[in-house]
Amino acid sequence: MENKSKRTALITGASRGLGLALARTLAQQGWQLILTARNAVKLLAVQEELSKITTVDAISGDVIDEIHLLQLPSRAAKMGGLDLVINNASTLGISPQPGLLEYKIEVIHSVFHTNVIAPLSLLQKLKHSLKPGARIINVSSDAAVSAYEGWGAYGASKAALDHLSAIFAKENPQWKTYWVDPGDMRTQMHQEAFPGEDISDRPLPERTVPGFLQLIEEEWPSGRYLSQELIANKKAVSV
Repeated sequence: MENKSKRTALITGASRGLGLALARTLAQQGWQLILTARNAVKLLAVQEELSKITTVDAISGDVIDEIHLLQLPSRAAKMGGLDLVINNASTLGISPQPGLLEYKIEVIHSVFHTNVIAPLSLLQKLKHSLKPGARIINVSSDAAVSAYEGWGAYGASKAALDHLSAIFAKENPQWKTYWVDPGDMRTQMHQEAFPGEDISDRPLPERTVPGFLQLIEEEWPSGRYLSQELIANKKAVSV
């Protein structure tokens, strides 16, 4: 049974990587969860795992599919509305990543749809589901602010997401909107960005979650944040 007095979060791309790490942490803290991801098998396994400790509603689908997104407001309503939306789902594009002059335009369309248009489309559909003071977190990247060769499609899409988030925050001060760079992580997508390379020196996504939690639990102004800087600042203050 859903408990409408509990806080509820919706997380996209929740079957692996950072999305899964965030879902596990919030579940442990008693949040109700609405989870989406493309991989139905992995998402079902996550639902079965986390349903042992909290209420979890999981629905598989692609965030670029409008029919998939249209199913989410009714699920949010059943849980009493949303306190948090994390737009985590994203796509790298082609791996290995080509230069812009060789990049297939149809793939760039797909990258921008997934990384920029879909997060906004989701928020449009959930605008009546968001509680006053709700948090919105759009997962960004350092590629949004640094020009890396071969990262043109992904980096440009994340830069667009950052600017979209900034405008959204100005237009909707009733909510807190954050666009967050989690830093390098040992994830499947990061491995796809560096095919054949050893990325075992990158931290697991669980290491970046405490930075996100500060934005979720504390009163920070809307804006762009680096998760690792938030973590470092908290450690410095506590010393």
